[in-house]
Amino acid sequence: MSTLGDILEKGRSVPHHAPWPRTIVDAAVWASAKLALSEGCLILLGLWGEASAIHMALLDEPARAIGVLSLEGLQEGDYPSVAQSHPPALRLERALRDLTGLEPRDLPDSRPWLDHGRWDLLHPLGKRGVALPEVGSYAFLPAEGDGLHQIPVGPVHAGIIEPGHFRFTANGETVVRLEERLGYVHKGIEALMAGADLIRGAQLAGRVSGDSTVAYAYAFSRAVEVALGTVVPPRAIWLRALMAELERLANHLGDIGAICNDAAFPLMLAHCGVLRERALRAADAAFGHRLMRDRIVPGGVTSDLDDDGAGGVRSLLAEIRLRFPALVELYDNTASLQDRTVGAGRLGAELAREYGAGGYVGRASGRAFDARQVLRYPPYDSLVFDVPVLNDGDVNARVWIRIREAEQSLLLIEQILDRLPEGPILNAIPSVGERREGMALVEGFRGDVLVWLRLAPEGRIGRCHLRDPSWFQWPLLEAAIEGNIVADFPLCNKSFNCSYSGHDL
Repeated sequence: MSTLGDILEKGRSVPHHAPWPRTIVDAAVWASAKLALSEGCLILLGLWGEASAIHMALLDEPARAIGVLSLEGLQEGDYPSVAQSHPPALRLERALRDLTGLEPRDLPDSRPWLDHGRWDLLHPLGKRGVALPEVGSYAFLPAEGDGLHQIPVGPVHAGIIEPGHFRFTANGETVVRLEERLGYVHKGIEALMAGADLIRGAQLAGRVSGDSTVAYAYAFSRAVEVALGTVVPPRAIWLRALMAELERLANHLGDIGAICNDAAFPLMLAHCGVLRERALRAADAAFGHRLMRDRIVPGGVTSDLDDDGAGGVRSLLAEIRLRFPALVELYDNTASLQDRTVGAGRLGAELAREYGAGGYVGRASGRAFDARQVLRYPPYDSLVFDVPVLNDGDVNARVWIRIREAEQSLLLIEQILDRLPEGPILNAIPSVGERREGMALVEGFRGDVLVWLRLAPEGRIGRCHLRDPSWFQWPLLEAAIEGNIVADFPLCNKSFNCSYSGHDL
């Protein structure tokens, strides 16, 4: 078995100022990495490209090591497909081809992914060309068998929700296959990043997925800082973690209520919604914005926490600790809820690990990965907290992971407030007259958010890639829903709560 260190040693190291190396490899080393992925020795963290290069981020989980492999000089415009032997790479490679024009050889699925035939140009991140008119309709995969029928849902849904198409093949009420089509909210974030300054880059990063604006700005800023060797003031480091935990807490409270609502128990939605609103108001009072958008920037943060803001957060902790346990007991003791959530949408541990599923999706299926604990970036290396893990892999397990993580966030917020250092909150970003690269992995409420970037000598962004955890969670929803009834799809879908916007970029 090849370890990540063995594979990296076979390549040519390039200056990469992140804490993890990047090496340029040949086709043989690329093939060995594919083999290690297919054998389960490594986890795929990300796959992205440029006009004539492709990059792959890998995690050696037992060694807690990360590295990037690059195939450069792809003058013929193609490369050996990773998805050919490792299915989690499939949608990444389909998207990469749409964006750059690079063709993965032996790709198992040749259909476009992000490009729906409505763009003004082809391959916006590669050798651009004039877009052709849309040709034909999207060909969903067939399913054969007696008595099967198809149910199309979306892309426009009832209520306030982002667009995505779900094509069910069912036998009566039982789902035989679910196939998703996404990409409807592609915003061109990575193309907009090219040539942007760092302030504009941080703003764009914070708008990849609105419910994770803190996590994205956090990851982007850390990538810039490691690239430039910027020292962040200690107070800013702790304030960033406070924002991240407030974001996590608000989202988990909202999700718990929404899952129960999809199981026809709106009482939980009402009470959890009140607590979520309290968290958002506390964030607004503390940092001047309910979602804390644009508060984290390279070099630190733009908003300090005063005594009134800190007092508001402490009041929030007291209120949640008073009211949340009764809601947890209500969830646990309501038979109609348990009947819907226990055993529904089960995701096996082997599949969760193969896809490197992060966040509550992975941890509910036995994968105990949390970037805060595994990578120990500050200030989490100084904080005490547990990472809850369950093995049932069903909707109920994903609810309980959220419950336990919300409780851990309360403990983390209290520790941060008690130990928050004094001092400045923002340091200037130095100007460096050479090309620099950086990468960061930050734990958002859904899972790990990856940002890799290259800065041009004048300090502007040359290339930036942002990878949402949903890239590896959406395919698992397709697997988890098989064998469930169609009526349980909203419940299973909400228990995953994948991001459309974060996926579509």
